[in-house]
Amino acid sequence: MSTNKKELRLHYKSLRKALSAEDIEEKSLAVANNLIQLPIWDKTYFHVFLPIVEHKEVDTEFVLHLLSGKDKEIVISKSDFETRVMTHFLLTDNTKIKKNEYNIPEPVNGLQVQSSNIDVVFVPLLAFDIHGNRVGYGKGFYDKFLSECRPETIKIGLSFFEAENQIDDVFESDIKLDYCVTPQKVYDFQ
Repeated sequence: MSTNKKELRLHYKSLRKALSAEDIEEKSLAVANNLIQLPIWDKTYFHVFLPIVEHKEVDTEFVLHLLSGKDKEIVISKSDFETRVMTHFLLTDNTKIKKNEYNIPEPVNGLQVQSSNIDVVFVPLLAFDIHGNRVGYGKGFYDKFLSECRPETIKIGLSFFEAENQIDDVFESDIKLDYCVTPQKVYDFQ
């Protein structure tokens, strides 16, 4: 199989499509349970994506429970599709969440958090390889956002599936993951 981003996107979208609601719940819980092994729990600001249910993304509700149980500051984003920029907000009990036109759940407003304050980012992806390269949806939101974070910000991919050996068309500007967590295991790329 070709391992360029376009082919991988198609392949993993079809693998995801085959997952049932039960699969997603079970695998998402397993991912959250595996996160506990990571050396990240002394950090304060954790950025979490809210899943696009229609794309059968990892359900981060379990991750949110884990973070709030550990009294962490949780940050979520709003995406501007014209500028391809993400704005980040603190998730509080008062945060109103609304789906945008692409079915991405987003905060309506709230306290803004700068990218430079974020310690840990959970990164959505379609595929990744054993070197820590990831394939997203190809819009570049996360590459831009991660480039605004501090170099020591920990980047953690969440995936239902295991690593590919190699993604062929990786660019210099692509930002690598530090870890990727699947239902089966934790990949450490550091």
